[in-house]
Amino acid sequence: MKTYLQFINGEFVPSLSAKTRDVINPATSEILGQVPESQPEDVDAAVKAARVAFDTGPWSTSTAVDRQNLLLKLAQAMRDNFEKLVVLEVQDCGKPRREAEFDVDDAASCFEFYAGLATKIHGETMNVPANSFSYVVREPIGVCAQIVPWNYPLLMSVWKLAPALAAGNTVVLKPSEVTPLTALELAKLAAEVGFPKGVINIVTGDGPVAGNALVNHPDIDKIAFTGGTETGKRIGATAATNLKKCSLELGGKNPVIVFEDAPMDLALDWGLFAAFANSGQVCTAGSRFLIQESIYDQFVEQFVAGAQNIRVGDGLKDDTTMGPLVSKNHLNKVEEYVKIGKSTAKLALGGDRPKGMDQGFFLNPTIFIDVDPKSRIAAEEIFGPVVVLIKFKDEEEAIKLANDTSYGLGYGIFSNDVTRTHRVMSKIKAGIGWVNFYHPTFNEMPWGGYKQSGTGRELGLYGIESYLEVKQININLDQQPEGWYPK
Repeated sequence: MKTYLQFINGEFVPSLSAKTRDVINPATSEILGQVPESQPEDVDAAVKAARVAFDTGPWSTSTAVDRQNLLLKLAQAMRDNFEKLVVLEVQDCGKPRREAEFDVDDAASCFEFYAGLATKIHGETMNVPANSFSYVVREPIGVCAQIVPWNYPLLMSVWKLAPALAAGNTVVLKPSEVTPLTALELAKLAAEVGFPKGVINIVTGDGPVAGNALVNHPDIDKIAFTGGTETGKRIGATAATNLKKCSLELGGKNPVIVFEDAPMDLALDWGLFAAFANSGQVCTAGSRFLIQESIYDQFVEQFVAGAQNIRVGDGLKDDTTMGPLVSKNHLNKVEEYVKIGKSTAKLALGGDRPKGMDQGFFLNPTIFIDVDPKSRIAAEEIFGPVVVLIKFKDEEEAIKLANDTSYGLGYGIFSNDVTRTHRVMSKIKAGIGWVNFYHPTFNEMPWGGYKQSGTGRELGLYGIESYLEVKQININLDQQPEGWYPK
């Protein structure tokens, strides 16, 4: 059994408590290795290392070009270790190989994107009433606590690390205790390419212990969290108590609207991807399909037929298109929702485990039809391969149903009517929208949601702004004092 160590102050070290946790392959239930069960004292050591690196260490005197070069080197190191990272990601979280390949490539591209932005953090000069040279600068916030989920372990880590490091901050990253392996491999690569000690620190404990210690630590200047809405609310409340900067990317119950004039082949193909990519374990998963009544029966028939072609299995097998759920506990949670759905709606497909796959945490693609929009399976985030299909009459009802949720992360529209598409988009309260496709993300574009889907934005220019403080500076240009100012 392989033993992994947490990464603190440039070194891989065990937990001071010597406690460990098994990491499980969700496709086989086999133990991949053991990681430290980081405790508050480990978190404290990591934060202190980050504090020193930011305040007095070499990171505080590094230039934007220094940061740019290191981020580019780290991106290249990821590409040089592409196969290793892909396999580790598949084994750790279960997703199909083709999805993991995209994640690794996109993560490297994210480092490259923010490497470019590191040298483009601009200030401004302002004309003010006084005889003063007044200007604005943007400075790094300081030590950042970053907590990422288990559904995209590597990609979510990079989404947080890249802008924070480009801006000049130091970080303590806590990956999910379920899927910590690629983050630790990333730390190894960062050390190899020359990141100074203390700039990147990674602790591997669980949320209630290590995560809680991290967000409550007095030397943390900013908290960035991606995960469940209820946990996000608690973190936001903690941050507010101490007036820490905080950004939250939370859950979603995302509508996919299919109008009667939709390009049907696109709606079906992208719709299946929206619902079942990464086994539905995606914050922007298209989990609520709103289908115009004139095409409802046709869409249901073809959507169910398409889902039957999804091949469930170990993500490392070439013919797999949908892998397992991430853990036994999560599989049990999703199955509870399936039971609720069976009592309130019509099960059109799935709801059971694949035959002969008892060792892993697999669930077949599951489709409910004739669903009450107010039911739990239509309102609550299931975070699994479970989708509900709901009928609507007209555009007004589609908009009403789309917005009838406490979430506001993503949405999709399938229609060939450009005018209607723009009209509907302007009325949907959500942060990320796709028209006639679904799910592609771009490092250049902002990522985040309305309502209970979070606060702040990641990626793009917005992502680096969230890791910068804005400071005004005023220099008196008067040669002689003229008494008390203002006159």
